[in-house]
Amino acid sequence: MGIYRDVILPKLCDRSMRNDRLHPYRRRVIGAAAGRVLEIGAGSGLNLPFYRTTVREVLALEPSPSLLEMARRAPHSGVRVDFIEASAEAIPLDDGSVDTVVTTWTLCTIPGADAALSEMRRVLRPGGTLLFVEHGLSPDRGVRWCQNCLTPIWRRIGGGCHLNRPIRSMIEGAGFRIDRVETGYMRGPKPMTFMYEGSARPR
Repeated sequence: MGIYRDVILPKLCDRSMRNDRLHPYRRRVIGAAAGRVLEIGAGSGLNLPFYRTTVREVLALEPSPSLLEMARRAPHSGVRVDFIEASAEAIPLDDGSVDTVVTTWTLCTIPGADAALSEMRRVLRPGGTLLFVEHGLSPDRGVRWCQNCLTPIWRRIGGGCHLNRPIRSMIEGAGFRIDRVETGYMRGPKPMTFMYEGSARPR
C-alpha cells in the first residue's frame, strides 16, 4: 500500500486532474481569488497558472510530499508561492491571516472534512472568502444510490475520495454563509461528475 499511496497514486491524481474539462472551473474559481490566498490540497500545482495579479501571495498547502514536489516544479503565473506540507485539519497559520481560501476537488478526500472546514473558517479574516469547486452528492436518487454503493471501493483506489459528500451542507455546517453556488453535471459518468461551484463567507 505504501508504494501505491506514495508513488503510484500521486501520479494518477496528477494525470486525472489534467482533464481539459476542468479548466473552465479553474479559470472561474482561481480567477476570483485576491490578496493572501490559502489553497487547500494544492496537489501537483495545476491551479498555479490561473492566479491573477489580484493575488499577493499563494500559500499552497498539501499533505502529500510527492504531490508537493510536483507542485514545486509546476509553472505558475509569477505570483509568489509558498509551499506548506501540512494537513487541512490542522492548518499552521494564525487566526484571520488570509483573505481567500481556495479548495478545488479536495473536500472529497480529506478524512476530517468538517474539521478542515472549521480550520479554513478560522484562518480567514472577517469578510474573507472561501472559493470552491467540488464534486459531491447528486440530488438525483438513482445517482445517489450509485454514489453510496461505489464510495467504499472508490475510497480505496482513489486516495480516500468520497463520491457522496453533501458539499453545500458541509460548508454551511462549518459556519459559512453561501454567497453563490451553482450545481450540475460535468460531462462524464454521473456518479463522479456532479459539481458544486461557488463562494462563501464566515458567518
